[in-house]
Amino acid sequence: MPLRSQNSNKARIEDFAATVAEIENTLRHLAATGCRGFDCSETSLKTIKTWGRKIPFAPETLKVIRNDLGDCRRCRLSGSRKNIVFGSGDPHAKLVFVGEGPGYEEDQRGEPFVGAAGQLLTKIIHAIDYTREQVYICNIIKCRPPKNRNPRPDEIKACAPFLERQIAAVKPDLICALGTFAAQTLLETQKPISKLRGSFYQYMGIRLLPTYHPAFLLRNPAKKRDVWEDMKKLMQALNQNSS
Repeated sequence: MPLRSQNSNKARIEDFAATVAEIENTLRHLAATGCRGFDCSETSLKTIKTWGRKIPFAPETLKVIRNDLGDCRRCRLSGSRKNIVFGSGDPHAKLVFVGEGPGYEEDQRGEPFVGAAGQLLTKIIHAIDYTREQVYICNIIKCRPPKNRNPRPDEIKACAPFLERQIAAVKPDLICALGTFAAQTLLETQKPISKLRGSFYQYMGIRLLPTYHPAFLLRNPAKKRDVWEDMKKLMQALNQNSS
Protein backbone atom coordinates (compact mmCIF):
# COMPACT_ATOMS: atom_id res chain seq x y z
CA MET A 1 0.00 0.00 0.00
CA PRO A 2 1.40 3.47 -0.83
CA LEU A 3 2.61 5.50 2.10
CA ARG A 4 0.09 8.28 1.40
CA SER A 5 -2.81 5.80 1.61
CA GLN A 6 -1.45 4.36 4.84
CA ASN A 7 -1.20 7.83 6.35
CA SER A 8 -4.72 8.65 5.17
CA ASN A 9 -6.16 5.52 6.77
CA LYS A 10 -4.26 6.22 9.98
CA ALA A 11 -5.66 9.73 10.06
CA ARG A 12 -9.22 8.42 9.57
CA ILE A 13 -8.77 5.93 12.42
CA GLU A 14 -7.41 8.65 14.70
CA ASP A 15 -10.30 10.98 13.81
CA PHE A 16 -12.80 8.20 14.46
CA ALA A 17 -11.19 7.40 17.82
CA ALA A 18 -11.27 11.07 18.79
CA THR A 19 -14.95 11.31 17.84
CA VAL A 20 -15.81 8.23 19.89
CA ALA A 21 -13.87 9.64 22.87
CA GLU A 22 -15.72 12.95 22.58
CA ILE A 23 -19.09 11.19 22.48
CA GLU A 24 -18.16 9.03 25.49
CA ASN A 25 -17.03 12.06 27.49
CA THR A 26 -20.23 13.90 26.62
CA LEU A 27 -22.42 10.97 27.66
CA ARG A 28 -20.51 10.58 30.93
CA HIS A 29 -21.00 14.28 31.67
CA LEU A 30 -24.71 14.04 30.90
CA ALA A 31 -25.07 10.98 33.13
CA ALA A 32 -23.27 12.76 35.97
CA THR A 33 -25.70 15.67 35.74
CA GLY A 34 -28.69 13.35 36.04
CA CYS A 35 -29.63 12.99 32.36
CA ARG A 36 -31.24 9.66 31.55
CA GLY A 37 -31.99 10.12 27.85
CA PHE A 38 -33.28 12.44 25.13
CA ASP A 39 -36.54 12.81 23.33
CA CYS A 40 -36.70 13.97 19.72
CA SER A 41 -38.31 17.30 20.40
CA GLU A 42 -37.23 20.41 18.53
CA THR A 43 -35.55 21.69 21.71
CA SER A 44 -33.48 18.53 22.09
CA LEU A 45 -32.46 18.57 18.42
CA LYS A 46 -31.35 22.19 18.71
CA THR A 47 -29.29 21.25 21.76
CA ILE A 48 -27.58 18.42 19.90
CA LYS A 49 -26.72 20.76 17.00
CA THR A 50 -24.77 23.00 19.38
CA TRP A 51 -22.40 20.19 20.38
CA GLY A 52 -18.86 20.95 19.29
CA ARG A 53 -19.43 24.70 19.07
CA LYS A 54 -17.59 27.07 21.35
CA ILE A 55 -20.49 28.72 23.13
CA PRO A 56 -20.48 30.47 26.52
CA PHE A 57 -21.25 28.09 29.36
CA ALA A 58 -22.59 29.36 32.67
CA PRO A 59 -21.75 27.04 35.59
CA GLU A 60 -24.65 25.76 37.65
CA THR A 61 -25.43 27.45 40.93
CA LEU A 62 -26.14 25.59 44.15
CA LYS A 63 -29.67 26.99 44.05
CA VAL A 64 -30.28 25.44 40.63
CA ILE A 65 -28.95 22.08 41.83
CA ARG A 66 -31.09 22.20 44.97
CA ASN A 67 -34.17 22.98 42.90
CA ASP A 68 -33.35 20.07 40.61
CA LEU A 69 -33.03 17.77 43.62
CA GLY A 70 -36.53 18.86 44.67
CA ASP A 71 -38.45 16.61 47.05
CA CYS A 72 -36.13 13.77 46.10
CA ARG A 73 -37.62 10.27 45.87
CA ARG A 74 -34.72 8.64 44.05
CA CYS A 75 -33.99 6.05 46.77
CA ARG A 76 -35.62 4.38 49.77
CA LEU A 77 -34.27 6.93 52.24
CA SER A 78 -36.98 9.38 51.19
CA GLY A 79 -39.50 7.23 53.05
CA SER A 80 -37.93 7.71 56.48
CA ARG A 81 -36.33 11.14 56.40
CA LYS A 82 -37.78 14.33 57.82
CA ASN A 83 -35.66 16.79 55.84
CA ILE A 84 -33.27 16.69 52.91
CA VAL A 85 -29.87 17.93 54.10
CA PHE A 86 -28.37 19.55 51.00
CA GLY A 87 -25.41 21.58 52.26
CA SER A 88 -24.48 24.91 53.80
CA GLY A 89 -21.81 27.59 53.74
CA ASP A 90 -20.06 29.77 51.20
CA PRO A 91 -21.16 28.87 47.63
CA HIS A 92 -17.70 29.93 46.42
CA ALA A 93 -15.65 28.46 49.27
CA LYS A 94 -12.01 27.55 48.85
CA LEU A 95 -12.53 24.52 51.11
CA VAL A 96 -15.31 21.91 51.05
CA PHE A 97 -15.88 19.38 53.82
CA VAL A 98 -17.69 16.20 52.72
CA GLY A 99 -19.12 13.89 55.37
CA GLU A 100 -21.04 10.63 55.22
CA GLY A 101 -24.68 11.55 55.78
CA PRO A 102 -27.11 13.33 58.10
CA GLY A 103 -27.70 12.17 61.66
CA TYR A 104 -30.74 12.74 63.84
CA GLU A 105 -30.13 16.44 64.55
CA GLU A 106 -29.30 17.13 60.91
CA ASP A 107 -32.46 15.37 59.77
CA GLN A 108 -34.54 17.42 62.18
CA ARG A 109 -33.06 20.77 61.15
CA GLY A 110 -32.18 20.15 57.50
CA GLU A 111 -28.59 21.35 58.00
CA PRO A 112 -25.32 19.35 57.89
CA PHE A 113 -23.17 18.78 60.99
CA VAL A 114 -25.26 20.47 63.66
CA GLY A 115 -25.18 17.72 66.31
CA ALA A 116 -22.32 16.81 68.65
CA ALA A 117 -20.05 15.84 65.74
CA GLY A 118 -20.96 19.10 64.04
CA GLN A 119 -19.93 21.10 67.10
CA LEU A 120 -16.55 19.39 67.00
CA LEU A 121 -16.24 20.08 63.27
CA THR A 122 -16.93 23.75 63.98
CA LYS A 123 -14.01 23.76 66.46
CA ILE A 124 -11.78 22.08 63.86
CA ILE A 125 -12.74 24.71 61.27
CA HIS A 126 -11.98 27.50 63.75
CA ALA A 127 -8.63 25.88 64.51
CA ILE A 128 -7.57 26.35 60.87
CA ASP A 129 -8.63 30.02 61.02
CA TYR A 130 -11.88 29.63 59.12
CA THR A 131 -15.54 29.83 60.08
CA ARG A 132 -18.42 27.65 58.95
CA GLU A 133 -19.63 30.56 56.85
CA GLN A 134 -16.32 30.59 54.95
CA VAL A 135 -16.33 26.90 53.99
CA TYR A 136 -18.92 24.66 52.33
CA ILE A 137 -20.19 21.56 54.14
CA CYS A 138 -22.14 18.70 52.58
CA ASN A 139 -22.47 14.91 52.68
CA ILE A 140 -22.22 11.92 50.39
CA ILE A 141 -25.95 11.28 50.88
CA LYS A 142 -28.65 13.88 51.54
CA CYS A 143 -31.05 11.87 53.71
CA ARG A 144 -30.55 10.17 57.07
CA PRO A 145 -30.42 6.36 56.94
CA PRO A 146 -32.73 4.71 59.49
CA LYS A 147 -31.05 4.37 62.90
CA ASN A 148 -27.93 5.95 61.37
CA ARG A 149 -27.00 2.71 59.60
CA ASN A 150 -24.29 2.80 56.91
CA PRO A 151 -25.37 4.10 53.49
CA ARG A 152 -26.05 1.39 50.91
CA PRO A 153 -24.43 1.40 47.45
CA ASP A 154 -27.66 2.23 45.60
CA GLU A 155 -28.33 5.14 47.99
CA ILE A 156 -24.84 6.52 47.42
CA LYS A 157 -25.27 6.09 43.67
CA ALA A 158 -28.55 8.01 43.70
CA CYS A 159 -26.93 11.00 45.43
CA ALA A 160 -23.57 10.95 43.65
CA PRO A 161 -24.55 13.15 40.67
CA PHE A 162 -25.80 15.89 42.98
CA LEU A 163 -22.63 15.84 45.08
CA GLU A 164 -20.53 16.07 41.92
CA ARG A 165 -22.59 19.01 40.73
CA GLN A 166 -22.29 20.73 44.12
CA ILE A 167 -18.51 20.49 44.04
CA ALA A 168 -18.39 21.62 40.42
CA ALA A 169 -20.55 24.64 41.33
CA VAL A 170 -18.46 25.64 44.34
CA LYS A 171 -15.13 25.03 42.55
CA PRO A 172 -13.06 24.76 45.75
CA ASP A 173 -9.28 24.65 45.91
CA LEU A 174 -9.40 21.77 48.38
CA ILE A 175 -11.74 19.05 49.64
CA CYS A 176 -11.55 17.41 53.06
CA ALA A 177 -13.26 14.01 53.16
CA LEU A 178 -14.50 13.24 56.66
CA GLY A 179 -14.47 9.56 57.52
CA THR A 180 -14.47 6.19 55.84
CA PHE A 181 -17.52 6.44 53.59
CA ALA A 182 -16.74 9.92 52.31
CA ALA A 183 -13.13 9.04 51.51
CA GLN A 184 -13.87 5.62 50.02
CA THR A 185 -16.74 6.95 47.90
CA LEU A 186 -14.91 9.96 46.49
CA LEU A 187 -11.69 8.03 45.86
CA GLU A 188 -13.42 4.82 44.70
CA THR A 189 -11.34 2.64 46.98
CA GLN A 190 -11.83 0.14 49.77
CA LYS A 191 -8.77 1.21 51.73
CA PRO A 192 -9.53 2.03 55.38
CA ILE A 193 -9.50 5.64 56.48
CA SER A 194 -6.48 4.88 58.69
CA LYS A 195 -4.48 4.18 55.50
CA LEU A 196 -5.97 7.04 53.47
CA ARG A 197 -5.74 9.92 55.93
CA GLY A 198 -2.85 12.33 55.90
CA SER A 199 -2.18 12.19 52.14
CA PHE A 200 -3.52 14.25 49.25
CA TYR A 201 -5.41 12.69 46.36
CA GLN A 202 -7.32 14.00 43.34
CA TYR A 203 -11.08 14.21 42.90
CA MET A 204 -12.51 15.96 39.82
CA GLY A 205 -9.12 17.65 39.42
CA ILE A 206 -9.26 19.01 42.99
CA ARG A 207 -6.83 18.09 45.78
CA LEU A 208 -8.54 15.97 48.42
CA LEU A 209 -7.35 15.20 51.93
CA PRO A 210 -9.11 12.43 53.91
CA THR A 211 -9.21 12.51 57.70
CA TYR A 212 -11.20 10.95 60.54
CA HIS A 213 -14.85 11.84 60.97
CA PRO A 214 -15.66 14.08 63.97
CA ALA A 215 -18.08 11.43 65.28
CA PHE A 216 -15.18 8.95 65.34
CA LEU A 217 -13.12 11.47 67.34
CA LEU A 218 -15.88 11.71 69.95
CA ARG A 219 -15.51 7.97 70.50
CA ASN A 220 -11.71 7.97 70.11
CA PRO A 221 -10.32 11.24 71.52
CA ALA A 222 -6.73 10.01 71.15
CA LYS A 223 -7.10 10.32 67.35
CA LYS A 224 -7.57 14.10 67.58
CA ARG A 225 -3.79 14.46 67.36
CA ASP A 226 -3.85 12.72 63.95
CA VAL A 227 -6.59 15.02 62.72
CA TRP A 228 -4.66 18.08 63.86
CA GLU A 229 -1.66 16.86 61.83
CA ASP A 230 -3.99 16.52 58.83
CA MET A 231 -5.38 20.01 59.40
CA LYS A 232 -1.87 21.48 59.44
CA LYS A 233 -1.31 19.98 56.00
CA LEU A 234 -4.65 21.40 54.90
CA MET A 235 -3.71 24.88 56.16
CA GLN A 236 -0.37 24.71 54.37
CA ALA A 237 -2.06 23.77 51.12
CA LEU A 238 -4.62 26.56 51.50
CA ASN A 239 -1.86 29.08 52.13
CA GLN A 240 0.03 27.87 49.07
CA ASN A 241 -3.05 28.35 46.91
CA SER A 242 -3.58 31.85 48.32
CA SER A 243 -0.01 33.00 47.66
